[in-house]
Amino acid sequence: MVEQQTSPRMQSLLRSGVWFVASVLVLIASSIGLSRLLETGTPSVSLALDPLNVDALIGEIAGKLIQTNDGADLDGLAIKARNALRFNVADARLYSLIGEIKYRQGEKDQAFELFDRARMLSKTEIHALQRSIDRSVETGNLVRAVAEIDILLRRWPDQFSTVAVGWPAILANPDGYGAVLAAIRTKAPWRGKLFSTLGQNHQGLAAANQLLLDLAGSSTPPTSNELSAVIDGHIKQRQYDPAYRLFLFSLSDEERKLGGYIFNGGFEPVQSGKPFDWVIHDRSGMEITFAGSRDAGESDRGATIRFLNTPVKNAALQQFIKLPPGSYRISLNASATNLKLPRDLFWSLRCVAPSREIARFNIPEGTYNRRRQTLDFTVEPAACPMQLLRLETDAIAQSWRFRYVGTLVMHKLSIERVSS
Repeated sequence: MVEQQTSPRMQSLLRSGVWFVASVLVLIASSIGLSRLLETGTPSVSLALDPLNVDALIGEIAGKLIQTNDGADLDGLAIKARNALRFNVADARLYSLIGEIKYRQGEKDQAFELFDRARMLSKTEIHALQRSIDRSVETGNLVRAVAEIDILLRRWPDQFSTVAVGWPAILANPDGYGAVLAAIRTKAPWRGKLFSTLGQNHQGLAAANQLLLDLAGSSTPPTSNELSAVIDGHIKQRQYDPAYRLFLFSLSDEERKLGGYIFNGGFEPVQSGKPFDWVIHDRSGMEITFAGSRDAGESDRGATIRFLNTPVKNAALQQFIKLPPGSYRISLNASATNLKLPRDLFWSLRCVAPSREIARFNIPEGTYNRRRQTLDFTVEPAACPMQLLRLETDAIAQSWRFRYVGTLVMHKLSIERVSS
């Protein structure tokens, strides 16, 4: 065989052709890459670079539907979406967009056929889900609505606010209530947000209370955060009696032993974070620890406060309490070591609404062992439905002239009723 030789001219042409093809491929790749980069912020520019970029097309159509009302060119947008379907027949978002266009054009039966088609392709397609939820609520199929909401919130937890307004109405219906209860019994991830939302109005609070009661005997009882959310809701609505009853209902057998007008007046280390339990505020100038009677030596039982030679402003420790009208005596048994208080350190008892102080007693400086202090006070009838007990300082500003030093151990704080 005679070996064929390529002429220099042919070799040059081949090299030029390869370079041209490579350049075109690089340009195409660059355009596609740049299109992907711009598809979210400027979808129209992205489409100009890559007309087949379906994500950019969906972004452009969705943006025009959001930004315009009846003035949108719905027919033109529908044509764009249908043309894209030829190359993306399994993209649920396109069916959902066409369904939304049909919905706005008043062709609701066709719209929901398209929404259903979208959900067949992707059961979590967000827009089709939202429209389906609306339809289920409108038609009274609340069991289906709750199932769809569960799917939506498991996949798109940031969408909770879009369905929040509908919870009271759903829960007011026996079928809706049963569906919600069944969902949260299986630890639906949106359960905590549900209780926080229900605490924002009277109708929601009633439903929240019933849900807590029904969960109490289940394998997934209410958590401390869920109970606190509903108790806080009652307090914000100035429903103080239901708030306190719910707190008492939430106590375990062990916690009931700590009861009294002041809950856990011996400062055992069992804080739940609920409003009628101790709440410790984070203050940079002090350290607060609860030792309790079971885990501490005789001299350290109670709440130990170590001041760090810095200014201390505002409250350090607080608890809501519920005293009926009458005469009372508050008592503190405390010890101190080298305690220096440049401004007063005191317990204050205030009415919550209207806000006013009804009792205050100062904690003395120095070093002492188990000193007992008492103060008598009165809660007037119908003038103080709930109270707030706080340990705070009298510092106005965090001036370094007012540095708190030493250690205070509060062994027992109690309130008892006395005869008038």
